[in-house]
Amino acid sequence: MGSNSVEISIREAGSRETGRNNTITRINQIAPTQADAVDLNHRRPSANFARRLATLLFFAHLVAAAILIIILCIRGFLARNPAFHADHWFTPLLTSAAASTLVALLWLLFVLHRPAKALKASLWLSPSLACAVAVLLLTDDGGYSLAFGVLALAIALVQSLYGCWITRRLHHAYEILSASVAAVPPNLMLAKYVALALLTAFVYFSFWTLGAGGVAANDDSRLAPLYVLLLLLSVAWTMQAIRYAVLVAVAQLAYTKFASGTEAAVAAAFDATAKRVLGDVCYGSAVVPTVVAVQGMAQAMGLVVGDSDEFLFSCASCFMGVADRLVTSGNRWGFVYVGAHGKWLGNASAEVWDMFIKQGMGQLIDLDLTGPFCFLCGVAGGGVSALVAGSWSLAAHRGHVTDVTVYAFIIGYFMTRIAMAWPQACVAAYHVVFAENPQNEQLGSCIPERLRQLQSSRV
Repeated sequence: MGSNSVEISIREAGSRETGRNNTITRINQIAPTQADAVDLNHRRPSANFARRLATLLFFAHLVAAAILIIILCIRGFLARNPAFHADHWFTPLLTSAAASTLVALLWLLFVLHRPAKALKASLWLSPSLACAVAVLLLTDDGGYSLAFGVLALAIALVQSLYGCWITRRLHHAYEILSASVAAVPPNLMLAKYVALALLTAFVYFSFWTLGAGGVAANDDSRLAPLYVLLLLLSVAWTMQAIRYAVLVAVAQLAYTKFASGTEAAVAAAFDATAKRVLGDVCYGSAVVPTVVAVQGMAQAMGLVVGDSDEFLFSCASCFMGVADRLVTSGNRWGFVYVGAHGKWLGNASAEVWDMFIKQGMGQLIDLDLTGPFCFLCGVAGGGVSALVAGSWSLAAHRGHVTDVTVYAFIIGYFMTRIAMAWPQACVAAYHVVFAENPQNEQLGSCIPERLRQLQSSRV
């Protein structure tokens, strides 16, 4: 009898040890070390070449943009346009940049501490501020003010209708956002890195406004529209790179927490992003926004066309097919594997998207409100910045009210989007970890319940 109990105890101990070993093995497979990721990259020379090429192109673009801004600034100074007043141009723009930095940080804290209330607030705050910017633009007598004012009104109207359309999906969005941001709670070290990213963006915008001011001082030049286009493309790529650098680092922290229940070092995550996967960030900052725009247009075309016209329906289906193929070459979900495993963004995006399809999460991902929520936050931040600069310019000098307002909106929009990379990274990591292991008890039942609701609605 005693020997049997001893044998049973030995078997139970062995089974527990085997279970622990299997758990450790699974965690190691899910979250490899930084050295493993580096070794993996060394075995893929094509990925290393693509990273280096993307990094080279990005920094070459920065040098070219700096040269262009300096030339435009000198030309604007030499033009001595009596209608252009430097203090009425740079003062409101720099003030709006500083204000947007503060607004971005405050809004980020609001989202992290009260995610459900922040999501609700964005639905009415964003269209309200867009409408206020439209009124400000329409008070100006400039030639472009009417066009931009009508555009701002259209944006406000579309956002209002969109808020009514997604009412049924808000409850799931509240749950996902609340559960995701809990993995990476606010801490001083991470806040310092996000503040550093915003400070970098502020410095760049301060320099960028010199070029924009040079174009405004020579607005009669035939090449002025080309200069404006080049400046806008440059600032968009640069701000997206800063934003996705934050997203990759925070996604690594959230992924480690969700997958293994451990906490990664904040400094190590940002250091790895800067040294190992900067090329992925540079590549993704140019490709992912393009893919998102094509996807958005395809979905909008599908909703508008429907099946009313066979020719238009076939065109919409073709366009949506192109968008579905592009999404595997670069998407924001792939940034999770870039940060966690050091994979090339193209491969990571395809792998993550394949996991989503295999787990039946395609519709769930398409209906995710994180992207629209961050966009609404960006519009709200841009609206605050535009109202600050536009009102200042309108009260001081009416010569360039529209230009100052639009540029200030761009500054505020990107500043807020950089800050919102934190919660967006947490949501992305939450979905990716669930696709890897739907039985992960740390994730709760939020996604499974939503999948059952979507399946029942299709039936």
